[in-house]
Amino acid sequence: MKYLITGVAGLLGSRLAEWIVNNTEHEVVGIDDLSGGYIENVDKNVKFYKFDLVDLDKVNGVFKKEKPDVVYHFAAYAAEGLSPFIRKYNYENNLISSTNLITNSIQYGVKRFVFASSMSVYGDAYEPPFDESLQQRPIDPYGIAKFAVEQDLKIAYDQHGLDYTIIRPHNFYGKNQNIWDKYRNVLGIWMYQLINDMRPTIFGDGEQKRAFSYVDDSIQPLWEASQNPDCINHIINLGGIKEYTINEACNTLLEVTESKIKPRYLEARHEVKYAWSTWEKSVDMLGFEHKIDLHDGLKKMWDWALEQPRRKRFFWSNYELKKGIYDFWKREE
Repeated sequence: MKYLITGVAGLLGSRLAEWIVNNTEHEVVGIDDLSGGYIENVDKNVKFYKFDLVDLDKVNGVFKKEKPDVVYHFAAYAAEGLSPFIRKYNYENNLISSTNLITNSIQYGVKRFVFASSMSVYGDAYEPPFDESLQQRPIDPYGIAKFAVEQDLKIAYDQHGLDYTIIRPHNFYGKNQNIWDKYRNVLGIWMYQLINDMRPTIFGDGEQKRAFSYVDDSIQPLWEASQNPDCINHIINLGGIKEYTINEACNTLLEVTESKIKPRYLEARHEVKYAWSTWEKSVDMLGFEHKIDLHDGLKKMWDWALEQPRRKRFFWSNYELKKGIYDFWKREE
C-alpha cells in the first residue's frame, strides 16, 4: 500500500514517515512546502514533493500519479494565537488546503483519510477535560478552520463514502519540532530563547493549564488510526494524561536545562485559560500509552535542540490585521 503524508517535514509527519519506513513494507509519499518544516527531517526513503497544498492542480497531479491508499493530513500552520491577525493565510493554509486533499481523496478512491485536527475546536465553553462527544465551539480562526475540515470530512463520508479518522492531538513536542517559529509551540519557543540567552516568555500570569505529549508515545497510535477498522468515522483525542500550568511547564524546562534565567511575563492574549482533554478513547482504540513524562521528554528534546544548526528565527513581515495586535508581536526579538 501507499501512504501519503502531508506536512512530512514537520514534527508529526516526519516521525510517522520514518516509523512506517522502518517498520513496514509500505511506500511513503510526502508533501511539504518547507515553510515550517525542514528537508533534513524527511527520511531519504520518502518520495518527496515540495509545493503548497493550496494549489489544487498540483495536489491533483500527485494523486493522479501516486494513487495513495491512505492519506495522513498533518500539514497546517498551527499558530492559534496569531490566526486572528492572518485570517486569509489561516483559512487558505488550514482549510482550503485540506479541502483540496479531500476532493482528490474522493476522486481517487482513498481508503482512509486521517486528519490531525486540534484541541482548539473545543473552545472555552466547557470545563476540562474535554470529551470527544462535545459540540465544537472554537474561539479563534485557527479552531474554526479545524472545525470546518472535521465537518467537511463528515459530509465527504455521508455523500461519497470517504472513510476518515479525526485525531485531536494534545500539544505534541519532541525531535524534529520547529523551535525557530516565534508564534507556535511554546516548549520550542522557550528552548530557542534559552539557547540564545533570552528569557522565556509567558503570556499573562502563566496559570493557564495545558497537557503535553512527547511525540514518540503517539507515533504507533497514529499508525493504528489508519489500520483499526473500529476507528472509521471516529474522533479521538490523543495524548496528554496530565495537565500543567504554563508556569510549571516553564519551571520544568528550566530545571532540565539547569538555567538560572527568569521568565519574562507579557500581556495576556486571547486564548482558552484551561484546556486539556480526555484520553481514554485513545487507549481503547489506538493502544496509546503515556510512557514519557514532561521532565524526561523535555530532556530528550533539549539534547536534540542543542545539536541543531543556528537557523534564522521566523517573523511575520506583514500582518494582515494590525489592529489589536499584541505589543510583543510588533517587534522582532
